Amino acid sequence: MSRRSGILEFAILGLLRESPMHGYELRKRLNTSLGVFRAFSYGTLYPCLKTLVANGWLIEESAGTPEDVLAAPLAGRRAKIVYRLTAQGKEHFEELLAQTGPDAYEDEHFAARFAFFGQTSRDVRMRVLEGRRSRLEERLEKMRASLARTRERLDDYTLELQRHGMESVEREVRWLNELIESERAGRDLRGSNADGSASNSTSGETGGLPRNRDTSRPDPSDDTTT
Repeated sequence: MSRRSGILEFAILGLLRESPMHGYELRKRLNTSLGVFRAFSYGTLYPCLKTLVANGWLIEESAGTPEDVLAAPLAGRRAKIVYRLTAQGKEHFEELLAQTGPDAYEDEHFAARFAFFGQTSRDVRMRVLEGRRSRLEERLEKMRASLARTRERLDDYTLELQRHGMESVEREVRWLNELIESERAGRDLRGSNADGSASNSTSGETGGLPRNRDTSRPDPSDDTTT
């Protein structure tokens, strides 16, 4: 299984854990909620859905009333299929959520993982955030070293592009620092502090997201960070 298809399977399972959906609705959610999937097509989605069904992680159900289902072939159209997560699918998704290997730090996979942080335990969130930050700090160091070696040979526009790329990475590192600091403050999804006492803040509802700041964040899948 390719890394790209693995990310897609993870995202599909995560969205269907929230509620059953038909293919069009699922594709729309992948496009709008998870920007990493902006360009993918039905030709990519449906083979992935079939694989998940074959693995026992999803089941297909006909949408609508029994009368609608019976009437669809008579009207010359196919009954709409709704995809529902099975118990095995939920268990598999939870196993994927708990994984914190190097793939979780890469641009596309991190974007998908972050979209489901609301369903992820705090210790796993911390490992993923710290791993992502470490990966970007390594990338930033390489970019700075490369720029120092080639600065004299670059024209102004290429130099500006290099600087823009570095600024994008630096901005994401700052954003990650804020998130990590917020997680360390001890607020979880239930709005409780680390010692189990109730918190008056609502930040727990967003998985420890920092408050009172610019809500925009760098897109981890932004091409300028590669």
